[in-house]
Amino acid sequence: QVQLVESGGGSVQAGGSLRLSCAASGRTFSSYGMGWFRQAPGKEREFVAAISGSGSTTYYVDSVKGRFTISRDVAKNTVYLQMQSLKPEDTAVYYCAVELSDFTYDYWGQGTQVTVSS
Repeated sequence: QVQLVESGGGSVQAGGSLRLSCAASGRTFSSYGMGWFRQAPGKEREFVAAISGSGSTTYYVDSVKGRFTISRDVAKNTVYLQMQSLKPEDTAVYYCAVELSDFTYDYWGQGTQVTVSS
């Protein structure tokens, strides 16, 4: 049984920081890319960041570049999203997923809520 569990969300004032974690169990995903997505109320799910299986390559949506950092700990089978200088527009439910093939994600987690107040 494969399960991804996001954690670390919460409420923070604008300019604050949070670190999200995505812990995988049931399988090891060290050879697969991992991604973070978010969905705000009334909006479609949006790509946020991704990291390659080796951890050598990362990608970010323009709106979070310079503020968010994606990383992974292979030994712990865990992916992180360090978020700094948070803005109200970052408010959303954040999800992680496994990139089973190019641009194809599966094994979605249940999400963790991030709320940023002004």
